[in-house]
Amino acid sequence: MNEWPGGWNEGSRDRYGSPRTHGGVPPQGGGYDPGYGRQPGYDDGYADYDSGYSDGRVYGGAGGGPGDYDPYYDDRPPRRRGRRVKITLISLVVILLAWSIGTYFWADSKLKREVDLSIVDDRPEAGDGTNYLIVGSDSREGLSAQEKKDLHTGSAAGKRTDSMMILHVGSGAPTLISLPRDSWVEIPSFTGTSGKKYENTQQTKLNAAYSQDGATLLVRTVEHNTGLKIDHYAEIGFGGFAKIVDSVGGVEMNIPQDIKDKNSGADFRKGKQTLDGKQALSFVRNRHAGTGDSDLGRTKNQQKFLAALASQTATPSTVLNPFRLYPTMGAGLDTLIVDEDMSLWGLGSMFFAMKDVSSGEGKRMNMPIAGTAPAGSLAWDKPKVRQLVQQLKDDEKVTVTSDR
Repeated sequence: MNEWPGGWNEGSRDRYGSPRTHGGVPPQGGGYDPGYGRQPGYDDGYADYDSGYSDGRVYGGAGGGPGDYDPYYDDRPPRRRGRRVKITLISLVVILLAWSIGTYFWADSKLKREVDLSIVDDRPEAGDGTNYLIVGSDSREGLSAQEKKDLHTGSAAGKRTDSMMILHVGSGAPTLISLPRDSWVEIPSFTGTSGKKYENTQQTKLNAAYSQDGATLLVRTVEHNTGLKIDHYAEIGFGGFAKIVDSVGGVEMNIPQDIKDKNSGADFRKGKQTLDGKQALSFVRNRHAGTGDSDLGRTKNQQKFLAALASQTATPSTVLNPFRLYPTMGAGLDTLIVDEDMSLWGLGSMFFAMKDVSSGEGKRMNMPIAGTAPAGSLAWDKPKVRQLVQQLKDDEKVTVTSDR
């Protein structure tokens, strides 16, 4: 039984449900026929509708014949473009991740972890935050005879401490404290790196500790005289220092007065200028001209320069540029000596804390000095030192001041 009105049947409809013919005769010429698809006598109310399109206009695309307009047709180019963008972004992330991991393992492999702090005797209890002992030595290792002459390093054998600083990094702003190498301290009994026990104590200058038994005795002496536990150790020699400065294109400094010193090779005019590696080394080593109180004035110059170096190196133009990052890191890591537990993360934390000190967020100071001591040395102000150390242990804001 045919249930379709007007004699329609299932065979009269195509797969989309549309009548195949108009009164059994398909329209001719491909134009738009408003009566197409309706049975004779059927009125749907749209016979007089004017679409505004002229007969013969072709709409649509490659999916149908002439005159077949399909409003749902989609050739999908936006989706293909979106897929390409997504693939490109994923590729960039993978490349950046691979580069970062490769850089990490490259840098980690170059670190010279040569100082074993676990053999240091009678260590004080750890406080909050992290304490770094940063040492500049007069090591001439790796320098040619001509380089020693150019850098005014001399040719003395072995190595001694040319500068020593404690950097405290905690929950607040970092604190950088210089330890004058002429500080009058007690070198306690200790176990040498060879395992030999030294029972006698000595009253002498601080830089004598390093010259007697290296980094571990220096750490032992600093901890014994301050009561502050040193968590990490970092040391760099003359050659490495100069190479780092040259690798970043020099460091801009504002020198407050004319300086001329034949011992260090310093020869500067007052004002802003960019120091290369050779000039930078002479600036931080100078203790005879423009430093006021000799060793104390020199420590202030060292702090000022190291903070400026960190500030000008830890920038996006260096960190994100492999053509600057790798030479800079390579120059430093080739000569930097650290403790066995130092990680790249810890080294980075130390470096960026130095930058914070330069920006004014941190505090720079000398160890508080009370006056002079034997052999032209400097005596620490012990009450102030105790207060300073307690504030560092408690990771509090440092309120102690140094008068020199």
